[in-house]
Amino acid sequence: MEQTYQYAWIIPFLPLPVPMLIGLGLLLFPTATKSLRRMWAFQSVLLLSIVMLFSVNLSIQQINSSSVYQYVWSWIINNDFSLEFGYLIDPLTSIMSILITTVGIMVLIYSDNYMSHDHGYLRFFAYMSFFSTSMLGLVTSSNLIQIYIFWELVGMCSYLLIGFWFTRPVAAKACQKAFVTNRVGDFGLLLGILGFYWITGSFEFRDLFQIFNNLISNNEVNFVFVTLCAVLLFAGAIAKSAQFPLHVWLPDAMEGPTPISALIHAATMVAAGIFLVARLMPLFIVIPHIMNFISLIGIITVFFGATLALAQKDIKRGLAYSTMSQLGYMMLALGMGSYRSALFHLITHAYSKALLFLGSGSVIHSMETLVGYCPKKSQNMVLMGGLTKHVPITKNSFLLGTLSLCGIPPLACFWSKDEILNDSWLYSPIFAIIAWSTAGLTAFYMCRIYLLTFEGHLNVHFQNYSGKRNTPLYSISLWGKEGSKKSNKNFRLVTLLKMKKNGRPYFFSNKVMDENVRNMIQPFLSIPNFGNTKTSLYPYESDNTMLFPILILILFTLFIGFLGIPFNQDLDILSKWLTPSINLLHQNSNNSIDWYEFSKDAVFSVSIAFFGIFIAFFLYKPVYSSFQNLDLINSFVKMGPNRIFYDKIKNAIYDWSYNRGYIDAFYGKFFTVGVRKLAEFTHFFDRRIIDGIPNGVGFMSFFVAEVIKSLGGGRISSYLFFYFSYVSIFLLIYYFFNL
Repeated sequence: MEQTYQYAWIIPFLPLPVPMLIGLGLLLFPTATKSLRRMWAFQSVLLLSIVMLFSVNLSIQQINSSSVYQYVWSWIINNDFSLEFGYLIDPLTSIMSILITTVGIMVLIYSDNYMSHDHGYLRFFAYMSFFSTSMLGLVTSSNLIQIYIFWELVGMCSYLLIGFWFTRPVAAKACQKAFVTNRVGDFGLLLGILGFYWITGSFEFRDLFQIFNNLISNNEVNFVFVTLCAVLLFAGAIAKSAQFPLHVWLPDAMEGPTPISALIHAATMVAAGIFLVARLMPLFIVIPHIMNFISLIGIITVFFGATLALAQKDIKRGLAYSTMSQLGYMMLALGMGSYRSALFHLITHAYSKALLFLGSGSVIHSMETLVGYCPKKSQNMVLMGGLTKHVPITKNSFLLGTLSLCGIPPLACFWSKDEILNDSWLYSPIFAIIAWSTAGLTAFYMCRIYLLTFEGHLNVHFQNYSGKRNTPLYSISLWGKEGSKKSNKNFRLVTLLKMKKNGRPYFFSNKVMDENVRNMIQPFLSIPNFGNTKTSLYPYESDNTMLFPILILILFTLFIGFLGIPFNQDLDILSKWLTPSINLLHQNSNNSIDWYEFSKDAVFSVSIAFFGIFIAFFLYKPVYSSFQNLDLINSFVKMGPNRIFYDKIKNAIYDWSYNRGYIDAFYGKFFTVGVRKLAEFTHFFDRRIIDGIPNGVGFMSFFVAEVIKSLGGGRISSYLFFYFSYVSIFLLIYYFFNL
């Protein structure tokens, strides 16, 4: 076993050869490298699979022996300063390693087909492999400096992947927004690291925790300064895990390819903030008020993310706000001291949300192949519907992911979310009410996303697929290639669905299709030199390469929740796994409860989830048109002040959600406009005041010299006149002051 731990250093470095070889190949042998591009995808999957097997082996050993292993070596030694590098293998490291590798493998297999027609195929896999290296290096780090180095590398990879289609202005702005927002949190993280080094004199976790606990017990620290340093450390987690108020980058990050959203914005990178807080939990738990602050940020994020997801039209942005809300649950659990519940929900949410994102990518992939369909609209749920019979596997997988996130037993998220909700009652009744209410909102907006995307009738919405009459066909393609926006009136898509005949649709068209329309359709129907892109009159199911990862993630969604069954201590593998970390926090590792208590709590949480699902079905499912015919809502608010009140509430909720809680607008006015005004003022101050003073002195010297020059005419009578005038003036002044 000791020998196995000694080779754990290969975990972060094993995926690294892929981006290095791709870069070297494109530099030296570009044609051969591009022609063998599928080989690089195979190598990426193979190397990450080896890392996964190694991580699973280490995890099994930890479960059996409850061991923790750390190995460090000196890097910089100078007098009293010593900086060491190394790796730490404990339950938290092994959990994160398995999450990163399993989800990463599924996403890489999925991406081989999803990105097959993209000109940046090799660049995509190089970025993905380097991201895997950075994230694995982050979770195996043994000190704060090492974490910060890999933290920044993860941020760099996120910037590159969000802006992968950098020719699209929205993608370029999105990656810049993510970069700037994360710099705010990362600067706080750096200050917090330096602050704790000043207090303890060490960056190593083991020494840091021990020295700091001794200082706290002996009351030898300034608690105000310590709390400030802890808040600065937590700021890094706020930005990386999209917690309020630094959450604004996450929905815009959906401009990147969908596999990126599944990997780094659902399962791994956004979980880095949760990982950091969990890693530093022995530090935070002894600082007064910091745990309350963490739980407060978590509960605000929980509710804020859920309300912002209510009215989103973009399927990926709706899932992004869902991710934000679920990360808030994890942060809430950490702030409450529920270490096990937070990591349990981290595991279950990662697989369920990865399943949902890959399912949404399958939908987007299918929608973009429709004849005459505009890729710019391929993520708009309002323009979807009726996909059930066309993409049945994607539909069923998305439904399972939706039910899991809603907290329906026995799916994965039910077990973990139920623990957090129950712990919230013991911590704060106010937080508990918000957390349970948000669970109902989660069920509502997730069911809304599912219903808008898959249910209904295709005939009702097909005109949206094909395009409307007199609508110019303008799009930015999936592959970042901008179409030309033509001016308008003569441009229309003339191929529209007329009717069905014998179960098959047939089309009518004008005698001659405008040639410009043909030229505009061609770029996003096929990409030259990259194979044929299928086109269809209806959406169709994705290829097996994309469906295989989805089916594997279904298994995780169905069974991963049984990892931490709370009512049987023998089956609670998660508690055995986390025993070393729980002992370090001086907590009780036995979280088992009896069947009656578990069932009572589960009935309450499931009832709230079903209530949210029922409301969503009532409002959004077209097949239940009989409910709409009854017009129950309108019968209650059809006249008088009830109608006005109902409309105001409905519009206020919609505007709040659709406009992202006005946080982006506030940042735009306060920070963007404010910084520009400040820049203009400093520019004016620099030009007119700082430069103006010496320039003014020089100008006055020139003016005085000119005046004096004009007085020097060479006439003695003039000199005597001025002399006696000055003397007279001075004498008068002296006389008046001495009266």
